Amino acid sequence: MAQPLKLISHKLCPYVQRAVIALTEKGVPFERIDIDLANKPDWFLRVSPLGKTPVLVVGDHAIFESAVILEYLEETQANPLHPPNALHRAEHRAWIEFGSAVLNGIAGLYTAGDETAFKAKAAQLEQKFARLEARVAASPWFDGEKFSLVDAAFGPVFRYFDVFDTIADFGILTGKSKIARWRAALAVRPSVKSAVSADYPALLRDFIDRRSSHLSQLQACAAA
Repeated sequence: MAQPLKLISHKLCPYVQRAVIALTEKGVPFERIDIDLANKPDWFLRVSPLGKTPVLVVGDHAIFESAVILEYLEETQANPLHPPNALHRAEHRAWIEFGSAVLNGIAGLYTAGDETAFKAKAAQLEQKFARLEARVAASPWFDGEKFSLVDAAFGPVFRYFDVFDTIADFGILTGKSKIARWRAALAVRPSVKSAVSADYPALLRDFIDRRSSHLSQLQACAAA
């Protein structure tokens, strides 16, 4: 009998979204438990040595770190999302790590304290997306017709821009037609759409407001 799966989550965490998308694509039942990372319960700290989400609880065992969770699901569940070829799998794992670097860049963008720092972070992100534009197939997914874990990793990335675009066009994705096509396909994929709650945009806007950053100032001006 399969052990029940519990995914310890935070509503805004993009790494949680990766796991949710993978579980959904594989058709694996799981219980999602959202916590407040600003007020971490003691039971969570006992199962998450790094104090971060996601954590996948499998029976009496806790698996932490999204990359490890994704690989565990690949090894134990049907409907593989990695390519069958070992070299292609390695390449996909590398691009998932690249997606993590993009997320770090996004964090730098929304925490930048002034216009100069913000523009520098935006330029760095634009360069990363230019590199991605040169690689992505976008027909409609990262590597062609089959949805993969790379797609699961980038669905949460583009979700940030759904909110950023309501503030201003920062030029980060401008002129990248393949990325635009890929982003549009991901936006309507049921597993990607359902990885967050309906209040995600409002929660993200509130999160940005509380950064006291250059982006939060721009957001306030856009809302005025």
